[in-house]
Amino acid sequence: MSVERPLEIVAEDANFVVVEKPSGLLSVPGRGPEKWDCVTARVRERYPGCIEQPAVHRLDMDTSGLMVVALQTESHRVLSKQFQARQTAKRYVALVEGHVAQERGTVRLPFRLDIDNRPHQIYDEVHGKIGITHWERIAIEGPRTRIAFTPVTGRTHQLRVHAAHERGLGAPIAGDPLYGDGTDSERLMLHASELAFDHPTSGERMAYQSPVPF
Repeated sequence: MSVERPLEIVAEDANFVVVEKPSGLLSVPGRGPEKWDCVTARVRERYPGCIEQPAVHRLDMDTSGLMVVALQTESHRVLSKQFQARQTAKRYVALVEGHVAQERGTVRLPFRLDIDNRPHQIYDEVHGKIGITHWERIAIEGPRTRIAFTPVTGRTHQLRVHAAHERGLGAPIAGDPLYGDGTDSERLMLHASELAFDHPTSGERMAYQSPVPF
């Protein structure tokens, strides 16, 4: 599925670009020509000198918000290392179903891929890997709660699992078709609103913000 909304460039540098990914657009290409349209393909089209594999991290297709994409090989190596070493900072805002009574907390849950139901992730104390997320309640909004998530680890679907699971918030993110009912919203209500990392050549701390569209 192609997303008509253009890719917004938040910042550009000789080493990288920071983009705002719209909900519904893949971060990297999937299998088949119908899944070729993605953030990295659009960046490569816009920046002809961009390396072939520029992604250093990903957002779920249904998540919107900030992504940094490397343009050069050395920048890709340095930025990827920062994400692997948890030297970056990320903050997400979500609307979850129901009222979350607690003001803040930390979710630590082991989970893994459900090989019989990809890409669904399932709780598994034996074979799962720990995902860690700090969270804070921002506001109660009607039947939902606005939550700020600060992930420590970067597991697949981490925030979605941590929100929905009874050992987490027990409150699925609104519009989530995998871990909620996905029927009350036109999109997944999850947005990567803040991103910070060290510049790959100067070492200067770079920080970016994106307004939450819901």
